[in-house]
Amino acid sequence: MTKYIFVTGGVTSSLGKGIISASLAKLLQARGYRVTIQKFDPYINIDPGTLNPYEHGECYVTEDGAETDLDLGHYERFLNVPTSQANNITTGRIYQNVINKEREGAYLGKTVQVVPHITDEIKRNVRILGENGEYDIVITELGGTVGDIESLPYIEAVRQFRWETGYNNSLVIHLTLIPFLAAAGELKTKPTQHSVKTLLEYGIQPDVLVCRTEHHLSPDLRRKIALFCNVNINAVVESIDASTIYDVPLLMLKEQLDKTVLAKLKLSTKNEPNLENWKNFLGRLKNPTSEVRIGLVGKYVELPDAYKSINEAFIHAGASNECKVKVVCVHSESITEENVAERLAGLHGVLVAPGFGNRGIEGKINAIRYVRENNIPFFGICLGMQCAVIEFGRNVLGLNAAHSTEMDENTPYPVISMMEEQKKIKNKGGTMRLGAYTCDLKKGSKAAAIYGKPQVSERHRHRYEFNNEFLKKYEDAGMIASGINPDNNLVEIVELKNHPFFVAGQFHPELKSTVANPHPLFVNFVAASLGYARKNKILKEDISK
Repeated sequence: MTKYIFVTGGVTSSLGKGIISASLAKLLQARGYRVTIQKFDPYINIDPGTLNPYEHGECYVTEDGAETDLDLGHYERFLNVPTSQANNITTGRIYQNVINKEREGAYLGKTVQVVPHITDEIKRNVRILGENGEYDIVITELGGTVGDIESLPYIEAVRQFRWETGYNNSLVIHLTLIPFLAAAGELKTKPTQHSVKTLLEYGIQPDVLVCRTEHHLSPDLRRKIALFCNVNINAVVESIDASTIYDVPLLMLKEQLDKTVLAKLKLSTKNEPNLENWKNFLGRLKNPTSEVRIGLVGKYVELPDAYKSINEAFIHAGASNECKVKVVCVHSESITEENVAERLAGLHGVLVAPGFGNRGIEGKINAIRYVRENNIPFFGICLGMQCAVIEFGRNVLGLNAAHSTEMDENTPYPVISMMEEQKKIKNKGGTMRLGAYTCDLKKGSKAAAIYGKPQVSERHRHRYEFNNEFLKKYEDAGMIASGINPDNNLVEIVELKNHPFFVAGQFHPELKSTVANPHPLFVNFVAASLGYARKNKILKEDISK
């Protein structure tokens, strides 16, 4: 029988429920258990696809085309297992499903209510991942904070679920905060006590408390928390601030979180977790032999979570190259033709990030022209690829007004245009080209050499594409379409012949980079940036100095 773990949060948001969920899952996976994680988000949007990145960080896209919360990226990066539509559910989707059933007459004239209809739909979505026998353990992270109005149906659904499945088949981990008051010089447990009290008022006794803290918890403090919150002392787990999120599984191993969980679920702990590869990754991550500075040119750079997967992919690629990647964020709106050299000074490589809309577009184009003309390694993602095509058209082909029809509907040279199947679509949510599509790589191209195989699959999220009417002009001038979708002939990758590294993809390679499998495009881009730094003698060989 599949076992279920629910992770709730208290006191404040942003404590790291996603990282704790992923870390626990990693430990259980390392013991041989088949594990998956899902996220329930309490907002009323159907999915985060229409949310501004400033609102909720990046929108993470799964293999099957679900636009999801960025925590699913953590799940995949830790477990190296793809997620799906079933791994991210929102309040909007729950209510939409219930209302659709009501319109169909599925409730036989009953009054539709939060209890039982909404809570039943929540429970149904909890069970989906565990019903086919594919997983031994399903971890469900509940977004928001206990006590929030929007979280109440989820908490009630968990209470009912545990009663229905039996208390040996499920457990609740409550992530909470132990703040340090500098004036008093001590850690305070009262916020945790109040958070647990709130959970108890809703009928849920947490089985494990994971306590976020800046300072170590003393044995006396652990005993106090256990006593006042009615948990075993070994179920009070310290989660101290870490230098990297990839330390957290080892910290949780030290706290024996996995053993505590397995004991409560009546599962075997005889297989010790195999974390050798994880430790090797951490060793390379923490002991780099060199450093490169890579510019991330985008328009949401004020919020690190807007480019979360890109930043994590650089961490994976840096460790693979035994190199520290220092990502330097450059706001695209700040780049002009006059200051581009100054804004990109000292960088060993430049990545132009994805995005939507006209704001900051000319800054991205200016940056691409500079790195192309100065042989600085360049990597473009989605809109970054489209900007590379626009720049090449303007400054190499002489198509001075070349543009994307997203930005200029009346451009005489629409080198980037809307996909045919997108032109009749009115609704914005969930209607882009989403999910994994295959890409054939041109023999002898840089892309084929990087991937080491003739065909790949990558994830997409876009409405606009390279306009094939201009393809011959581009290839004759040296910009090669080295990746083509075999089904509809869409250009997926472009690269320059005579450049040390100038590669751009219409897809989002950052979404498939994991600790176990760093993405080859990122690995090779970092290696090229390292080579540029060495060639130009601007490499800091010993970063410890």
